[in-house]
Amino acid sequence: MLPDYWSVKKRVLGVAVTFVIATAVFSCKEHLPVTGSLVREETPTTVVEDMTFTQTNSGIISMWVTAPRMERYSEGEEPYDLFPMGINVKAYNYEGALETEITSRFARHKTARENEIWEAYGNVVVQNYIKGERMETDTLFWDRKNQKIFTHTMVRLTTPDLFMQGFGMESDEMARNAKILKPFDSYAIVARDSTEGSYIDSVNFIGPLLPLKKQQAKEIQTSDTLAI
Repeated sequence: MLPDYWSVKKRVLGVAVTFVIATAVFSCKEHLPVTGSLVREETPTTVVEDMTFTQTNSGIISMWVTAPRMERYSEGEEPYDLFPMGINVKAYNYEGALETEITSRFARHKTARENEIWEAYGNVVVQNYIKGERMETDTLFWDRKNQKIFTHTMVRLTTPDLFMQGFGMESDEMARNAKILKPFDSYAIVARDSTEGSYIDSVNFIGPLLPLKKQQAKEIQTSDTLAI
């Protein structure tokens, strides 16, 4: 007995509709954006306000880092810390004296141990208090593995005896031997008063009072005479 025509037609239409729906669902899945991983990578896993971080070496502080805000992103392939409101890094020598300070308006710290890099952007200032040197630039990289700092942008270097500016700079991480790669418009600084001594680290200096300059001593002597 042959099947009823209308029942066969209904079954064929049902199969066709099911196939169309399945095709549409599969096609939609192919075009759906993968948002889960992207959201995780763009969302900080940790947020710290008024962050302070210290690093010690043999019981002596070697580094002191402060920032108004730190955001940690640890879900991506290259985890990093972000400092959107700026950062201040102080580095101390083996004697515990503050030697180098770095400040910037924005910073990022790539935390992978095999490629640990600090990046500083916007009004970057590097000061070496022991040598009395100050560097100003817009971008600075700190390679912790190779213990050096460098930049490819314009930089100004001021020392007690010299002013230099140019493009590109390399130095050890304590900014003890900064070298401008492409300098221009450099000149020496000549002291106006021959009685001025050499640079003194006023940040770490502990000692007796400095002798008065001739002009200062003369002014004090004059005021004492008037008082009498």
